[in-house]
Amino acid sequence: MYEPRTLTDRFFLFIKGLCMGAANKVPGVSGGIVAFVAGFYEEFIYSLQKINLKAFKLLLGGRFRSFYRYVNGPFLSLIIFGMLVSYFSVSKLLDYFLETKELFVWATFFGMIIGSIYFISKDFEHWNRTTVTAGIIGLIVGISISFLSPATENDNLLFIFLCGIISVSGMTLPGLSGSFILILLGNYVLLLVDSVNALYDTIAEMIRGDFSFINEEERLDTLLILAVFTAGSATGLVSLSHLLGYVLKHYKNVTTAVIIGFITGSLGVVWPWKRTIIQTAADGSVVYDSNGDPIILNYERYLPDTSLGETWWALLFIIFGILILLGLDWYGKNRKDNA
Repeated sequence: MYEPRTLTDRFFLFIKGLCMGAANKVPGVSGGIVAFVAGFYEEFIYSLQKINLKAFKLLLGGRFRSFYRYVNGPFLSLIIFGMLVSYFSVSKLLDYFLETKELFVWATFFGMIIGSIYFISKDFEHWNRTTVTAGIIGLIVGISISFLSPATENDNLLFIFLCGIISVSGMTLPGLSGSFILILLGNYVLLLVDSVNALYDTIAEMIRGDFSFINEEERLDTLLILAVFTAGSATGLVSLSHLLGYVLKHYKNVTTAVIIGFITGSLGVVWPWKRTIIQTAADGSVVYDSNGDPIILNYERYLPDTSLGETWWALLFIIFGILILLGLDWYGKNRKDNA
């Protein structure tokens, strides 16, 4: 059992949920890193493990209070609520900055991942032949994923369900970006932009008493896609948590080494200085998908030009990202000292 939390602790749990949701939305950034660095990763995994047969028996038996306590509801509800709020607020803000200040956003996250590598590895004192090998494997896999080419969009519902299972890995596996995986699968725009915006618009219209969307076939199809994706995500979240719970319990040092290597390899995904390569036809015109969005083939990375003022600003944002993680480290130490 976990100790009761103060009002301040609950507030910060909500903020951590906000950060986790925002991180899950950005390609190349893992919500699992936020959970790992913020110190609630293991509790998050073990709480999800509690969503099992016993939990469903309590729920179906009407023992809602027992179910809530059994699955560590006070913790999970704040984290998940923060993530949901983030998807309709912080992530919208991130979308805006990715369109207008893309270099600085990537630079900040690049710095945060550097800070994450320091944070996770600074107290890890179990390097040996096995863990070094595990770390190298994680590094190679992380680098390999960052250079894969995206597929084309696919709205088949079975594939959408599988996308949900796969994409939620970003919440459970630090360093593996679920949103970047969706780009590789070709469904990032469909599932994390169009579907979320459709739900946001639908809720806003319902609040105003406008239910005309029930006659919009395209809107209903998009909401169905979001529902199937959500079901897949929930399935993946629970199933992966059971697997990770077992791995963390029996192979914690090897798992940590793999995570350190994987996060280091993922730096290539969030390298700030890159250009988006768009698919073009034989005549040089841009090729668009069924939603009217340009089809992304890959990203071209290049070295920064230090003669440009924006490069120095980007470097400052990298330092800012590192300082955010150092600040979290300082907060965690003070919290333990004052406990």
